[in-house]
Amino acid sequence: MSPPRLSVLLPCRNTAPTLEAAAASLSAQTFADFEVVAVDDGSDDGTPDLLAAWAARDGRIHPVRTPPRGIVAALRTAAARAEGELLARMDADDIAKPARLERQVAYLDARPDVAACGTRVRYIPRRLVRDGARRYERWINDVVSPDDIERDLFVECPIPHPTLLVRRGAFARAGGYRDTEWPEDYDLVLRLWATGERMGKVPEVLLEWREGEDRLSRTDPRYAEEAFRRCKVHYLARRIGGRPVVVWGAGPVGKAFARTLQAARQHVIAFVELDRRKLGQTIHDALVIHPSDLKQYRSAYVVGAVGSPEARAEIRAALAAAGFREPEECCAVA
Repeated sequence: MSPPRLSVLLPCRNTAPTLEAAAASLSAQTFADFEVVAVDDGSDDGTPDLLAAWAARDGRIHPVRTPPRGIVAALRTAAARAEGELLARMDADDIAKPARLERQVAYLDARPDVAACGTRVRYIPRRLVRDGARRYERWINDVVSPDDIERDLFVECPIPHPTLLVRRGAFARAGGYRDTEWPEDYDLVLRLWATGERMGKVPEVLLEWREGEDRLSRTDPRYAEEAFRRCKVHYLARRIGGRPVVVWGAGPVGKAFARTLQAARQHVIAFVELDRRKLGQTIHDALVIHPSDLKQYRSAYVVGAVGSPEARAEIRAALAAAGFREPEECCAVA
């Protein structure tokens, strides 16, 4: 038999309460030419039995049992066992809409210039979705086109990872999943970008993304804000290219980003601020300047480091008016 066109990488650990709903959503996909490599990462609940029952019902399901080694090891195992030319991610607590894989495969088939794509998402259950998650949901669902994704690459991870579908060749060239001090999903997306790949998004809500306090992103230190900043700065250095850096924003976001830049030996030479009471002061040994003074810093790379989407838009407009080209000479971060 020929290998399936698509392989779903599904890491599982103690996912018995949610696995059956996730499994049902995959078995019900309108695109049928796929396999699921479900790596049970040392579960001690009913997950192994549920995976075995699922495999008995659906021959496309291939459970793999390993000792508890963590999500990166589970994903590496799944990728090594996968046979498809396309690799899709899914978590065992999420629910894929029936047309998810069909829509994503069609997107990549129609866009040979794009190496990977995601979809829009909806957090569930809604009663647990706090204001911050709702803001992130709105933001991530607005970042759709390859140009949008490249522009906002350093604001947050623009591809919801459980929706990722990537060409195997691009995945291999980027180096697959790595065990680092920051999130493995964002790291992969940034390495895809760093190897010159384009990424897009199907403009439909095709995954229900489960929210909850026990999510890995809320319990693992690799997903802390500082770890995300270190990840961003590590790859942003490619854009900066040795130039000095001006940070637009001297609030908590800007100061924290500047500290991380300096820790990575990036030379922060100025902060831009509208508050005239701060002008002429120094923050982390960098002078606070007014936007009108930016013309003296044309050789620098400017990062707009604010948390508010509205303020981010205003900074982008001001930088464009001052002649700074995004992303070659400036970008937004958060």
